[in-house]
Amino acid sequence: MKIAVIMGSDSDFPVVEKGLKILKEFNVQADVRVLSAHRTPFKAIEFANNAEDMGYDLIIGAAGKAAHLPGVLAGVSVLPVIGLPIKSSTMDGLDSLLSIVQMPKGIPVATVAINGAENAALLAIQILSVKHEELREKLKQYRVEMAKQVEEKDQAVIELAKNVGCE
Repeated sequence: MKIAVIMGSDSDFPVVEKGLKILKEFNVQADVRVLSAHRTPFKAIEFANNAEDMGYDLIIGAAGKAAHLPGVLAGVSVLPVIGLPIKSSTMDGLDSLLSIVQMPKGIPVATVAINGAENAALLAIQILSVKHEELREKLKQYRVEMAKQVEEKDQAVIELAKNVGCE
């Protein structure tokens, strides 16, 4: 199981890092690169064109502003591409989201929320879990743990509310 995580800029790394931590938690290999759809288009195309031969199962493309990178990668590779829009100073990232999600017929890019690196990683894991049952089992356990955390927070808030006279 090997994922390519491609960023349009190194400034995207603080967001991307959150997803990388989840991939590591699930023991999914992630190789991280900076390839720009605009400043290094030929390198981005070359990478996407060879991604399958390099053993990648999936690509996460993270980009902000004119976020064409995931679309360029999807236009060249038949591997699943997950677009991760990065919040930018322009339009709070809405421009990034629309640049990624509005793909033409025939070239899909699965898209997560602006700065949604965690969900990009989890979606990648879900896609890979179709082929790798051990990921599916880890994902089920991950969700059980998430539910436990919510239940603990619920109990803590109930206690706080009692302290201010609520029931």
